[in-house]
Amino acid sequence: MDNNKVIATIDISRPSGRKIVRELQNKRAVKLEYPSPVSKTYPLEEVYEKGLDKLSKHYGVDMRQLKSNL
Repeated sequence: MDNNKVIATIDISRPSGRKIVRELQNKRAVKLEYPSPVSKTYPLEEVYEKGLDKLSKHYGVDMRQLKSNL
């Protein structure tokens, strides 16, 4: 571990946390890292199928059948 670094967790859901981040982002010695909002990835085919399911349910029509009629 590098003894010349500090790791801090800042809660940006509060105004004071957002203010601290704004102040830090303009400093050359500071490197900000934001956690990825996505914790799990899904294959494209699975997302596509789930999207068709949701659209079918929402509109009350089988979207796969509509697609095959095109």
